[in-house]
Amino acid sequence: MPIYEFKCSVCGKEFEKLCPVGKDRGVRCPECGASKTERLFSVFGVRSSGRTTGTSGSKSSCSTCGDGSCSICD
Repeated sequence: MPIYEFKCSVCGKEFEKLCPVGKDRGVRCPECGASKTERLFSVFGVRSSGRTTGTSGSKSSCSTCGDGSCSICD
């Protein structure tokens, strides 16, 4: 089951909830109990073991920085 991120439309609290696929509607806010919540887009990173060369010739293995200059690439 995936973990989804939600935001309450009433109190503004952001929270995560483990939900079966397709059952992410009607989730209640843990702070105020409201069922007016919206699912947020989650951000995630992917780490690869090697570097690849793009068409411009620059090294690129990171979906965050694109050139190996961020802390994920270290």
